[in-house]
Amino acid sequence: MPATVIIGTQWGDEGKGKIVDFLAEKADIVARYQGGDNAGHTVVVDGKEFRFHLVPSGAIRGKRAVLGNGMVINPSVLLEEIRRLQENGIEPDLLVSKKAHIIFPFHRELDSLKEKGKKEKIGTTKKGIGPAYTDKVARIGIRLGDLLEEGTLKAKLEFLVNIKDREAEIYGGQPTDFQKILEEYTFYGKQLKRYAGDCSAEINKALDDGKNVLIEGAQGTHLDIDHGTYPFVTSSNTIAGGACTGLGIGPTRIDDVGGVAKAYTTRVGAGAFPTELNNKIGEKIRENGGEYGTTTGRPRRCGWFDSVLVRYSCRINSLDWLALTKLDVLTGFKTVQVCVAYKDLTTGETTEDFPQTLEELGRHEPIYEELEGWTEKDLSDGISGNALKYVKRLEELCGIPIKLVGVGKSRKETLVL
Repeated sequence: MPATVIIGTQWGDEGKGKIVDFLAEKADIVARYQGGDNAGHTVVVDGKEFRFHLVPSGAIRGKRAVLGNGMVINPSVLLEEIRRLQENGIEPDLLVSKKAHIIFPFHRELDSLKEKGKKEKIGTTKKGIGPAYTDKVARIGIRLGDLLEEGTLKAKLEFLVNIKDREAEIYGGQPTDFQKILEEYTFYGKQLKRYAGDCSAEINKALDDGKNVLIEGAQGTHLDIDHGTYPFVTSSNTIAGGACTGLGIGPTRIDDVGGVAKAYTTRVGAGAFPTELNNKIGEKIRENGGEYGTTTGRPRRCGWFDSVLVRYSCRINSLDWLALTKLDVLTGFKTVQVCVAYKDLTTGETTEDFPQTLEELGRHEPIYEELEGWTEKDLSDGISGNALKYVKRLEELCGIPIKLVGVGKSRKETLVL
């Protein structure tokens, strides 16, 4: 049976955790294929809030949860998430790929040092994600499988620390306590050994056996290292195609691709944001939606829905459908606006295609269409009137059906259209 992939269509924080949790009810396996603890998924069940950074959100339903080879993992964060689940009476059924790369303290330090040294800040979470992926591509990284072999870990860590100490010196950093890290990560290896395995073999076998596999992406399409608003992006492939390399499955295994979008747009960190609202409306959206980062706590930048941005995501992910979240946040606005195209400020021409470079994007401004707002505070029994007209207009602009609509924080506040 084919797999289903769920990705973000904006700059992350679209509410993928809520949608994955909703869909996980009928899944046998929930897998994640990229990123690290720079991501954050929040799920509310019976008034209790669960926050995830590494563990797929389907774990709270007791599903088999897989962390793929395309991820970079901070072992201390993973063990802490496991502990919190256990405290809530959930023993996670977890598999972590032996090929997943490991984040070390020197990765986090270098992340912070390099960000401080840049004139134009990226807005990194300083979790060591970028430096860990850098080592992976440079073929000097350390993987989970290495933590399980003490001799291998020592040799590889010694080599890596030597390089990182010299790199840190350039940025004014401190040398690494090699012995302390060796002991710490040897301990982590022992703690995680029971979860380590071959995610590719397990997922492919599950699909062969007709099981349902739900694959969740972290961040969003426009933070993709190749297709996002570079260089203000993350260090992995967040798009649906990344699921193949990040889990070890072929493209023909994926049959259904769903995208998640907020009913408006947000972004954390620096970078272009055409529909950003630096005014009282933007502030009201932020407060209504509780728009503060799950990982960093930073206030998110807020703006109107950008259909140009989302249409681009629909194309490069080959999306079959959309889930729209946080529709309730826009309740009470007399009118709402939607970006339907961009205008080139130098030529006066309009385009419905997303510009390919930051320089091109900077020369464009959004063209808005105004729609009537709605006042219904409780949308959990269904949407109608202007709220439904808004959803249908977004559906027309994006060119694919909207199948799910989130109208509140709770798992139960998800409508199937």
